[in-house]
Amino acid sequence: MLLESLREQVLHANREIARRGLAPHTFGNASGIDRSGPEALIVIKPSGVDYATMTPADLVVTDLDGRIVEGKLRPSSDLDTHTLLYREFPQIGGVVHTHSEFATSWAQACRAIPCLGTTHADYFHGPVPVTPSLTAEEVAEAYVRNTGAVIVRLFREKSLDPVAVPGVLVAGHAPFTWGKSAAEAVEHADVLEYIARMAFRTLLLEPSVTGLPVFVGEHHYLRKHGSQATYGQR
Repeated sequence: MLLESLREQVLHANREIARRGLAPHTFGNASGIDRSGPEALIVIKPSGVDYATMTPADLVVTDLDGRIVEGKLRPSSDLDTHTLLYREFPQIGGVVHTHSEFATSWAQACRAIPCLGTTHADYFHGPVPVTPSLTAEEVAEAYVRNTGAVIVRLFREKSLDPVAVPGVLVAGHAPFTWGKSAAEAVEHADVLEYIARMAFRTLLLEPSVTGLPVFVGEHHYLRKHGSQATYGQR
């Protein structure tokens, strides 16, 4: 069986989506990529399979173009979004798609999540962006691939670093997050839901709030991620 270690990591990441309440039923998916061989290979959740019964052997291995290399089940219906993100963001090693309640609500409202506090600033260098809506032509042509394309286009147009901004809201749809591994991508999905919930409640309490002062946000982000970071252990 190909990529046994990566299969275990991706299986755990998928189960964490369910355990953390980030997607009901069989919604959502996680994948990971191995870039060490002559060609990069992706391990991804099979479509519609229950998280509780999934095994490493159920996971599907594909190449960067989405061609199945190993697996008897159909891969996630979001595969083409994952593959495009891996091709365009070579820094990332894991991708997660959820339908978590509060983050999805922001996506459905087509609203970016402003940086209102230091918890947000610790993980996202600026607002959590929201994509433009897909056009009718993009949906008809290749909906899943164009979901990835609209994400990549947004990051290019806004000059966003996918390492510093490890997630996005797809307008009318739901969030995608990523990280250096599938485990980190799940962590970012969990943090994104927490941020989305707090931002919603903050704006209920004080609709006029405009956001955390930029210098405070910069300090918090850089103390965790900058070259002189002081958070955590050496």
